[in-house]
Amino acid sequence: MLKRVFVAPDPGRVRLRFAGRGVLGISLAVALCGLAGHSLVASITGGLAALLALFTVTDPTVRGQAVTTALLPAVGLPVLAVAAVLHDQPAARDLIFLAVMGAGVYARRWGPRGHALGVFAFMMFFAAQFLHTVPGQLPELYIAVLLSLGASSLVRFGLWCYERRLPVVAAPAPPEGRGPLRITTRQAVQATLGGAFALGLGQLLSDQRWYWAVGATWWVFVNTTSRGETLVRGFRRVLGTVIGIVAGFAVAIPLDGAGAPTAAVVAVSVFGIFYTAAVSYSWMMFFVTVMAGMLYGVLGVLDAALLWLRVAETAVGSLGAVLAVLLVLPVTTHAITDAWIQKALRCVHACTAEAADRLAGSTLADPAPRVAELEVLLGRVRLSLAPLVHPLSPLPARKARARQVLALLDDCVTEVRGLASIAADPDASHDARLSAACSRVEAAVEALTTPGGSGGFHLPELPAAADPALAHLHGLERALAGLVSPLSHAPHAASTNA
Repeated sequence: MLKRVFVAPDPGRVRLRFAGRGVLGISLAVALCGLAGHSLVASITGGLAALLALFTVTDPTVRGQAVTTALLPAVGLPVLAVAAVLHDQPAARDLIFLAVMGAGVYARRWGPRGHALGVFAFMMFFAAQFLHTVPGQLPELYIAVLLSLGASSLVRFGLWCYERRLPVVAAPAPPEGRGPLRITTRQAVQATLGGAFALGLGQLLSDQRWYWAVGATWWVFVNTTSRGETLVRGFRRVLGTVIGIVAGFAVAIPLDGAGAPTAAVVAVSVFGIFYTAAVSYSWMMFFVTVMAGMLYGVLGVLDAALLWLRVAETAVGSLGAVLAVLLVLPVTTHAITDAWIQKALRCVHACTAEAADRLAGSTLADPAPRVAELEVLLGRVRLSLAPLVHPLSPLPARKARARQVLALLDDCVTEVRGLASIAADPDASHDARLSAACSRVEAAVEALTTPGGSGGFHLPELPAAADPALAHLHGLERALAGLVSPLSHAPHAASTNA
């Protein structure tokens, strides 16, 4: 299973670069904190700030990433101060923590920047609970955070800015769904109430480590849109945590905070977090759990009971998220998945049109950014379909149709990517039949994205094509034709009401 994660396709080695840069940036941040004479608590806080800056800032342009990174202290440092001041006032602390949680989820409506700022604010409050921060520590922690953000920015925007060579892809906005309330508003309410449940039950389990339950609820909601996605993510979080705890017994407890070995394991864990995040939430949580266990070892509080408490608190937090999405302003997976598929299909047409214009001689047309956008959208479709294709799904017929949809969309991406590659060749010739094929692709997309429109769509007999571009277009037509059945005859085929 882990082998499949590490051999998963990585076009352009983007995940490898992402992980390598994460390790380098965080290592530099922690090293500078150490050279500055900061305490262990300050160094951990600085390392977390660097991790969040490198992991959560995902603006489509390098300039946008720099602006968002510069804004992180503006939201994080005040939250850190409030958390420290309320350290001995549990009632006020809990209310503010929940308010920060709800605001962080609500901020997703402002796109990648709102998401990153919301995550940073929440995690600064969380870190204050993890490290038992008090007001007297704030000056040192502020310096550590700013120093670490500077170090991570030096790596990201100076030493290793690989994004400058990648197509600009804006993160797709989540579909709004149905009903009077935006999805971000619904999820903010859900997260707050789910967090309140987790906080209350988590404090019954432990009055010292209750924040793990709230954190689990928070991270289950991050990057999910519908209740089906949230259910699957909650399951994967618990699974990853349990596996990580097993590794903690084998690694973290025997090392017991020993310097060099602990640093090595933490570095490997950071690499694993960054490298697996895009392909496996369970394995990402495994590495997060191992890293947390190592940090507890460094802090001198690690034992077997603490590791098992981590599992219990995670289960409580996941349960809070599940109850919230099922009972409070639920967002059905059916509507969300259908919207993501329609976005992907329209992007297929846009990619095709750009490639055809390029082949026709236009110097302004460039399908590459559209292809990158299509791959991002397909990732969102996969996430939305996860409840159906999950091994524990009790709906075999829907699972089969969902897999068929994913396979055909994969074919679409493959054909579009091949078409764009040919269009990028300045010596590629333009076949007059390309215009007719592009028109058929446009008609197919229109039929698939119009309610009831696919009934009148029929794929004509396609002769063998010697021209490579035309062959890709024919392959694309066949994939779109294959989508007619699962998307029209089974309206829930690509979704679930679970």
